[in-house]
Amino acid sequence: MPHLPPPTPEALRRDPLPLRGRTALVTGASRRGGIGYAVARRLAAHGASVYLHHHIPHDAALPWGADDPAEVVAGVREAAADPGALVCAGPGDLTGPDAPAALIDTAARELGGRLDVLVANHALSGRDGDLDGVDAAMLDAHWATDTRSVILLVQAFARRRAALPPRTPGGRVMLMTSGQDIAGGMPDELAYALQKGALASVTRSLATTLAEHAVTVNAVNPGPVDTDYLTGDAYAAVADRFPGGRWGMPDDPARLIAWLATDEASWITGQVIDSEGGFRR
Repeated sequence: MPHLPPPTPEALRRDPLPLRGRTALVTGASRRGGIGYAVARRLAAHGASVYLHHHIPHDAALPWGADDPAEVVAGVREAAADPGALVCAGPGDLTGPDAPAALIDTAARELGGRLDVLVANHALSGRDGDLDGVDAAMLDAHWATDTRSVILLVQAFARRRAALPPRTPGGRVMLMTSGQDIAGGMPDELAYALQKGALASVTRSLATTLAEHAVTVNAVNPGPVDTDYLTGDAYAAVADRFPGGRWGMPDDPARLIAWLATDEASWITGQVIDSEGGFRR
Protein backbone atom coordinates (compact mmCIF):
# COMPACT_ATOMS: atom_id res chain seq x y z
CA MET A 1 0.00 0.00 0.00
CA PRO A 2 1.53 3.37 -0.99
CA HIS A 3 2.38 5.84 1.72
CA LEU A 4 2.44 9.59 1.47
CA PRO A 5 5.89 11.04 2.08
CA PRO A 6 6.35 13.11 5.24
CA PRO A 7 5.87 16.85 4.78
CA THR A 8 8.88 18.87 3.80
CA PRO A 9 10.27 21.43 6.25
CA GLU A 10 8.74 24.17 4.08
CA ALA A 11 5.32 22.50 4.24
CA LEU A 12 5.51 22.41 8.04
CA ARG A 13 5.77 26.18 8.25
CA ARG A 14 2.50 28.01 8.61
CA ASP A 15 1.25 30.25 5.84
CA PRO A 16 0.37 33.62 7.42
CA LEU A 17 -2.57 33.90 5.00
CA PRO A 18 -3.86 30.33 4.70
CA LEU A 19 -7.16 31.40 3.10
CA ARG A 20 -5.77 33.78 0.51
CA GLY A 21 -7.73 33.39 -2.71
CA ARG A 22 -10.65 31.59 -1.07
CA THR A 23 -14.16 32.85 -0.51
CA ALA A 24 -16.58 32.45 2.38
CA LEU A 25 -20.22 33.10 3.21
CA VAL A 26 -21.00 33.73 6.88
CA THR A 27 -24.70 33.84 7.74
CA GLY A 28 -26.08 35.70 10.73
CA ALA A 29 -23.22 38.21 10.72
CA SER A 30 -25.27 41.26 11.53
CA ARG A 31 -23.97 42.43 14.92
CA ARG A 32 -20.48 43.43 16.00
CA GLY A 33 -21.15 41.69 19.30
CA GLY A 34 -22.00 38.38 17.65
CA ILE A 35 -20.17 35.20 16.70
CA GLY A 36 -20.79 35.67 12.97
CA TYR A 37 -18.96 38.98 12.96
CA ALA A 38 -16.02 37.49 14.86
CA VAL A 39 -15.86 34.57 12.42
CA ALA A 40 -15.94 36.90 9.41
CA ARG A 41 -13.09 38.99 10.84
CA ARG A 42 -10.98 35.90 11.45
CA LEU A 43 -11.59 34.57 7.93
CA ALA A 44 -10.70 37.96 6.47
CA ALA A 45 -7.58 38.12 8.62
CA HIS A 46 -6.58 34.74 7.14
CA GLY A 47 -6.86 36.21 3.64
CA ALA A 48 -10.35 35.16 2.56
CA SER A 49 -12.92 37.24 0.70
CA VAL A 50 -16.11 37.24 2.78
CA TYR A 51 -19.82 37.79 2.18
CA LEU A 52 -21.78 38.72 5.31
CA HIS A 53 -25.44 37.77 5.47
CA HIS A 54 -27.73 39.68 7.82
CA HIS A 55 -31.42 39.77 8.72
CA ILE A 56 -31.87 43.07 10.54
CA PRO A 57 -35.56 42.60 11.51
CA HIS A 58 -34.59 39.63 13.68
CA ASP A 59 -32.08 41.55 15.80
CA ALA A 60 -34.13 44.74 15.82
CA ALA A 61 -36.95 42.87 17.56
CA LEU A 62 -34.70 41.66 20.38
CA PRO A 63 -33.33 43.52 23.43
CA TRP A 64 -29.82 43.89 22.01
CA GLY A 65 -31.04 45.54 18.82
CA ALA A 66 -29.45 45.66 15.38
CA ASP A 67 -26.23 47.14 14.05
CA ASP A 68 -25.73 49.28 10.96
CA PRO A 69 -24.64 46.76 8.25
CA ALA A 70 -22.16 49.31 6.88
CA GLU A 71 -20.37 49.43 10.22
CA VAL A 72 -20.28 45.63 10.40
CA VAL A 73 -18.73 45.48 6.92
CA ALA A 74 -16.23 48.19 7.85
CA GLY A 75 -15.10 46.20 10.88
CA VAL A 76 -14.52 43.08 8.80
CA ARG A 77 -12.80 45.03 6.04
CA GLU A 78 -10.48 46.55 8.66
CA ALA A 79 -9.37 43.03 9.63
CA ALA A 80 -8.74 41.89 6.03
CA ALA A 81 -5.10 40.95 5.51
CA ASP A 82 -5.13 40.57 1.73
CA PRO A 83 -5.54 43.95 -0.03
CA GLY A 84 -7.22 42.18 -2.93
CA ALA A 85 -9.83 40.42 -0.81
CA LEU A 86 -13.49 41.41 -1.05
CA VAL A 87 -15.87 42.10 1.83
CA CYS A 88 -19.53 42.23 0.81
CA ALA A 89 -22.85 42.03 2.63
CA GLY A 90 -26.52 41.63 1.97
CA PRO A 91 -29.85 40.88 3.64
CA GLY A 92 -31.87 37.72 3.58
CA ASP A 93 -34.83 36.14 5.34
CA LEU A 94 -33.83 32.50 5.04
CA THR A 95 -37.20 31.07 6.06
CA GLY A 96 -38.47 31.09 2.47
CA PRO A 97 -37.90 27.78 0.66
CA ASP A 98 -35.99 29.44 -2.20
CA ALA A 99 -34.07 31.96 -0.10
CA PRO A 100 -31.08 29.78 0.88
CA ALA A 101 -30.20 28.89 -2.72
CA ALA A 102 -30.65 32.52 -3.74
CA LEU A 103 -28.24 33.61 -1.00
CA ILE A 104 -25.62 31.08 -2.12
CA ASP A 105 -25.94 32.37 -5.70
CA THR A 106 -25.67 35.99 -4.59
CA ALA A 107 -22.65 35.39 -2.37
CA ALA A 108 -20.83 33.43 -5.07
CA ARG A 109 -21.55 36.12 -7.65
CA GLU A 110 -20.40 38.96 -5.40
CA LEU A 111 -17.23 37.06 -4.52
CA GLY A 112 -16.19 36.41 -8.09
CA GLY A 113 -18.13 33.30 -9.03
CA ARG A 114 -16.92 30.68 -6.56
CA LEU A 115 -17.73 29.83 -2.96
CA ASP A 116 -15.33 27.76 -0.86
CA VAL A 117 -16.52 28.11 2.73
CA LEU A 118 -20.01 28.15 4.23
CA VAL A 119 -20.46 29.08 7.90
CA ALA A 120 -24.13 28.63 8.79
CA ASN A 121 -24.18 30.78 11.91
CA HIS A 122 -27.71 32.23 11.79
CA ALA A 123 -30.43 31.11 14.19
CA LEU A 124 -33.76 32.21 15.60
CA SER A 125 -33.28 33.61 19.10
CA GLY A 126 -36.09 33.80 21.63
CA ARG A 127 -39.72 32.89 20.89
CA ASP A 128 -39.26 29.51 22.56
CA GLY A 129 -40.56 27.61 25.57
CA ASP A 130 -40.43 24.60 27.88
CA LEU A 131 -42.51 21.45 27.37
CA ASP A 132 -45.60 23.06 28.84
CA GLY A 133 -45.25 26.30 26.87
CA VAL A 134 -43.94 25.20 23.49
CA ASP A 135 -46.48 25.16 20.67
CA ALA A 136 -46.68 24.32 16.99
CA ALA A 137 -45.86 27.86 15.89
CA MET A 138 -42.64 27.87 17.92
CA LEU A 139 -41.60 24.49 16.58
CA ASP A 140 -42.31 25.49 12.99
CA ALA A 141 -40.50 28.83 13.28
CA HIS A 142 -37.35 27.25 14.67
CA TRP A 143 -37.48 24.43 12.14
CA ALA A 144 -37.69 26.86 9.22
CA THR A 145 -34.83 29.08 10.43
CA ASP A 146 -32.50 26.86 12.41
CA THR A 147 -32.61 23.62 10.42
CA ARG A 148 -34.44 23.67 7.10
CA SER A 149 -32.66 26.79 5.86
CA VAL A 150 -29.28 25.34 6.88
CA ILE A 151 -29.84 22.10 4.98
CA LEU A 152 -30.97 24.04 1.91
CA LEU A 153 -27.89 26.27 2.16
CA VAL A 154 -25.67 23.18 2.28
CA GLN A 155 -27.54 21.67 -0.66
CA ALA A 156 -27.03 24.76 -2.82
CA PHE A 157 -23.39 25.03 -1.73
CA ALA A 158 -22.78 21.36 -2.58
CA ARG A 159 -24.27 21.76 -6.04
CA ARG A 160 -21.87 24.60 -6.75
CA ARG A 161 -18.90 22.60 -5.52
CA ALA A 162 -19.97 19.62 -7.64
CA ALA A 163 -19.67 21.81 -10.75
CA LEU A 164 -15.98 22.49 -10.05
CA PRO A 165 -13.16 20.23 -11.27
CA PRO A 166 -13.03 17.00 -9.23
CA ARG A 167 -11.38 17.22 -5.81
CA THR A 168 -11.03 21.00 -5.92
CA PRO A 169 -9.53 21.75 -2.49
CA GLY A 170 -10.80 24.15 0.12
CA GLY A 171 -14.47 23.19 0.42
CA ARG A 172 -15.67 23.69 3.98
CA VAL A 173 -19.03 23.68 5.75
CA MET A 174 -19.39 24.66 9.40
CA LEU A 175 -22.66 24.29 11.28
CA MET A 176 -23.44 25.66 14.74
CA THR A 177 -24.94 23.67 17.59
CA SER A 178 -25.62 24.79 21.15
CA GLY A 179 -24.68 22.16 23.73
CA GLN A 180 -28.16 20.65 23.58
CA ASP A 181 -26.75 17.10 23.75
CA ILE A 182 -24.60 17.71 26.83
CA ALA A 183 -25.69 16.93 30.41
CA GLY A 184 -28.84 18.80 31.36
CA GLY A 185 -29.77 19.83 27.84
CA MET A 186 -31.88 22.93 27.27
CA PRO A 187 -35.27 22.18 28.90
CA ASP A 188 -36.48 25.78 28.68
CA GLU A 189 -35.75 26.09 24.95
CA LEU A 190 -37.15 22.90 23.49
CA ALA A 191 -37.85 24.19 19.99
CA TYR A 192 -34.34 25.63 19.68
CA ALA A 193 -32.68 22.56 21.24
CA LEU A 194 -34.60 20.23 18.92
CA GLN A 195 -33.42 21.98 15.77
CA LYS A 196 -29.81 22.33 16.94
CA GLY A 197 -29.88 18.65 17.86
CA ALA A 198 -30.97 17.87 14.33
CA LEU A 199 -27.92 19.70 12.96
CA ALA A 200 -25.59 17.79 15.27
CA SER A 201 -27.21 14.53 14.19
CA VAL A 202 -26.94 15.22 10.47
CA THR A 203 -23.33 16.45 10.51
CA ARG A 204 -21.80 13.03 9.85
CA SER A 205 -24.30 12.23 7.11
CA LEU A 206 -23.54 15.51 5.35
CA ALA A 207 -19.81 14.90 5.74
CA THR A 208 -20.14 11.51 4.03
CA THR A 209 -22.27 12.98 1.26
CA LEU A 210 -19.92 15.87 0.49
CA ALA A 211 -16.64 13.95 0.84
CA GLU A 212 -16.63 13.09 -2.87
CA HIS A 213 -16.47 16.83 -3.61
CA ALA A 214 -13.52 17.34 -1.22
CA VAL A 215 -15.76 19.26 1.18
CA THR A 216 -15.47 18.76 4.94
CA VAL A 217 -18.49 19.26 7.19
CA ASN A 218 -18.19 19.93 10.91
CA ALA A 219 -20.34 21.45 13.63
CA VAL A 220 -19.16 23.66 16.46
CA ASN A 221 -20.78 24.06 19.85
CA PRO A 222 -19.45 27.40 21.14
CA GLY A 223 -20.88 27.01 24.65
CA PRO A 224 -22.10 30.10 26.50
CA VAL A 225 -20.74 33.11 24.62
CA ASP A 226 -21.05 36.73 25.70
CA THR A 227 -23.01 38.25 22.83
CA ASP A 228 -24.60 40.96 25.02
CA TYR A 229 -27.73 39.00 25.90
CA LEU A 230 -27.22 38.65 29.68
CA THR A 231 -26.20 41.06 32.45
CA GLY A 232 -26.05 41.45 36.22
CA ASP A 233 -26.11 38.57 38.70
CA ALA A 234 -27.13 36.05 36.03
CA TYR A 235 -24.09 37.02 33.96
CA ALA A 236 -21.78 36.61 36.97
CA ALA A 237 -23.30 33.22 37.86
CA VAL A 238 -22.51 31.89 34.38
CA ALA A 239 -18.96 33.28 34.51
CA ASP A 240 -18.38 31.40 37.79
CA ARG A 241 -19.08 28.11 36.01
CA PHE A 242 -16.08 28.51 33.72
CA PRO A 243 -12.76 27.32 35.22
CA GLY A 244 -11.17 30.41 33.68
CA GLY A 245 -13.62 32.68 35.47
CA ARG A 246 -14.95 34.34 32.33
CA TRP A 247 -17.53 33.79 29.63
CA GLY A 248 -16.58 32.62 26.19
CA MET A 249 -16.15 35.58 23.88
CA PRO A 250 -17.16 35.59 20.19
CA ASP A 251 -13.55 35.29 19.07
CA ASP A 252 -13.13 32.02 21.01
CA PRO A 253 -15.28 29.90 18.66
CA ALA A 254 -14.24 32.13 15.74
CA ARG A 255 -10.61 30.99 16.08
CA LEU A 256 -11.70 27.36 15.87
CA ILE A 257 -14.02 27.94 12.91
CA ALA A 258 -11.38 29.88 10.99
CA TRP A 259 -8.87 27.08 11.57
CA LEU A 260 -11.39 24.49 10.35
CA ALA A 261 -11.58 26.52 7.12
CA THR A 262 -7.84 26.10 6.48
CA ASP A 263 -5.99 23.21 4.85
CA GLU A 264 -4.59 22.27 8.26
CA ALA A 265 -8.06 20.92 9.08
CA SER A 266 -8.58 19.04 5.81
CA TRP A 267 -8.58 15.65 7.58
CA ILE A 268 -11.28 16.63 10.10
CA THR A 269 -14.87 16.02 9.02
CA GLY A 270 -18.13 14.73 10.43
CA GLN A 271 -17.35 16.05 13.92
CA VAL A 272 -19.32 18.02 16.49
CA ILE A 273 -16.64 19.96 18.35
CA ASP A 274 -17.22 21.58 21.73
CA SER A 275 -15.42 24.88 22.30
CA GLU A 276 -16.57 25.67 25.81
CA GLY A 277 -13.51 26.47 27.91
CA GLY A 278 -14.37 23.68 30.37
CA PHE A 279 -17.83 25.07 31.20
CA ARG A 280 -19.29 23.19 34.19
CA ARG A 281 -22.95 22.24 33.93
